[in-house]
Amino acid sequence: MRHGHSLANLQGIIVSHPQHGIDDYGLSDQGVSQVSETRSFDARLNGNALIVSSDFKRARESAEIMHRLLECDTPIQIDERLRERYFGELELGADSGYESVWREDRTNANNTLFGVESPNQVMARVTALIYEYEEKLSTTTLLLVSHGDALQILQTAFSRQEASKHRLQLHLETAEIRRMKLSEISPCKNSAGDN
Repeated sequence: MRHGHSLANLQGIIVSHPQHGIDDYGLSDQGVSQVSETRSFDARLNGNALIVSSDFKRARESAEIMHRLLECDTPIQIDERLRERYFGELELGADSGYESVWREDRTNANNTLFGVESPNQVMARVTALIYEYEEKLSTTTLLLVSHGDALQILQTAFSRQEASKHRLQLHLETAEIRRMKLSEISPCKNSAGDN
């Protein structure tokens, strides 16, 4: 789940540093409504689900609303690996700055333009979280509450594609919940299974 519409979204700015994101820039009124009214989850997402959230305020607030809606049995788990992708020098600047980073990402999965966290770095941390939880709780349904780029890159990993392909994934809207399932076929193989 991507967090609901936030105060950063409302202001059109990039908030990716823990110094600004952990205690500030929570959900906007629109974001609270979006998460409270979300109906895009299926029967597998119920009170038995474990919610794991970024420690940024907008994600935590979204997780808390979902925890109440689902009447979850277990407390929310906070995990820094679900944080927003760090956007370096673009911090607190206009969100139009994302596009120049994404443009570079398309050809360079190690892109650190403007001091950003590279797609490969994000993929490493979010997939490490998945491996850890799958090893411990393989039969538990997880609801991960995170941020746009982190989830786009995680979707890319589930699709077995390189991190540089993350903008080719279907865009996650604010407060959208999407089921992620590991692709069975590597994208480098055709339907007949040939390389």
